[in-house]
Amino acid sequence: MFSFLKKKVANNTRKISEALKGEVTLDESRLEDLLFDLEISLIESDVALEVVDKIKDDLKNSLLGKTFERGSDLEEIVKSALRDSLKSMFIDADLVETIKAGKRPFVIAFIGVNGTGKTTTIAKIATAFEKEGLSSVIAACDTYRAGAIEQIEQHAEKLGVRLIKHGPGADAAAVAFDAIEHARAKDKDVVLIDTAGRMDTNVNLMDELKKVVRIAKPNRVIFVGDVLTGNAVVDQVLAFNKYASIDGAILTKADADAKGGAAISVAYILKKPIYYLGTGQEYGDLLKFSSEWFVDELLSE
Repeated sequence: MFSFLKKKVANNTRKISEALKGEVTLDESRLEDLLFDLEISLIESDVALEVVDKIKDDLKNSLLGKTFERGSDLEEIVKSALRDSLKSMFIDADLVETIKAGKRPFVIAFIGVNGTGKTTTIAKIATAFEKEGLSSVIAACDTYRAGAIEQIEQHAEKLGVRLIKHGPGADAAAVAFDAIEHARAKDKDVVLIDTAGRMDTNVNLMDELKKVVRIAKPNRVIFVGDVLTGNAVVDQVLAFNKYASIDGAILTKADADAKGGAAISVAYILKKPIYYLGTGQEYGDLLKFSSEWFVDELLSE
């Protein structure tokens, strides 16, 4: 996971520290030259330009004009500055603890474009919540795509989770409403709303999404994005955020992501938590996100 970016960061950190040996004080032009390779590596790793600029500024603030004692561990000094910058990109939040501290049922709407693994992610979430002692109801609100209801129904049956569904073409907001009412009546902890995957250019479907959010009044709207799409996932987040105020993200296919930059970009630009990373096809392949773990992973060799 993130092997490409890990290698690039390690190489560039080492190069910067090697170049600093023998220098007592670092001036701006010298530092700019040293950061150039790191900048290119970050861009190649799907880190958005806005984020690359922020990282460069942070490193300049940490290193510029500083006096380094001879014999200092310069590689660790550079790494520490980069670690602080990367960690500042993220907001950590524990979704399970938030649910346990809130009123029941806690309603979560999952949104995103087609093909990101949103439905499978909901099944993974239901599995993770069950392990935490939280009962779930799934709302089959993707009434648009052929086979969508059957797909989520298969997951629900395997997991033993109650599914609330209407027929194909039904009002998605009505399905969400019924699921919430069922959860209230049966004293369930969480309602997981599976909305239709859609492109932000599809005005009718985006209006439907707004209606679902308006009726369901979810406690959290979570964007599910595919990290393998690179910077496109950032554009998707920004587009969807215009229609439904996003509270956080789950990023799928992280196990196949050699770059890792999309996660940094989404976290910084959205300024909301990344709750989980999808790491495979099994129900247990869901990794709780932690900025500490993520940054340590990137900076490990």
